[in-house]
Amino acid sequence: MAIRVLIVDDSDITRRLLRAIVRSRRWTICGEAENGTSGVVQFQDLKPDVVLLDLSLPDVTGIEVAKLMGSLEPKIPIILFTILDIEGIEAAAKEAGIKAVVPKSQAWDLISTIETEVGRSRAARA
Repeated sequence: MAIRVLIVDDSDITRRLLRAIVRSRRWTICGEAENGTSGVVQFQDLKPDVVLLDLSLPDVTGIEVAKLMGSLEPKIPIILFTILDIEGIEAAAKEAGIKAVVPKSQAWDLISTIETEVGRSRAARA
């Protein structure tokens, strides 16, 4: 299944890792943003199938970005990809409309998480 991915992360190293994961599945990176403001603009313009979002961004938090994106298009799944304590942010993430939280230490788990969440999203729209 072809999947269009928007990456929102301020770390060049993390974006490179995410590009490698996405390309390993022959999915498409439709956009990349280094901050939340740019991420929201690209989200509106590009209408990706899924967003990979960092929690800690230089301008706003990933939680705030997810709320904005969700208000614009609630059916596009957002996956929070973070190095921070998952248990401490999971409730706030879910409340913001984030579909899944994946720790950066488990980066390759993103593949199954993306497939699951995009599949759910597409089924809900069908």
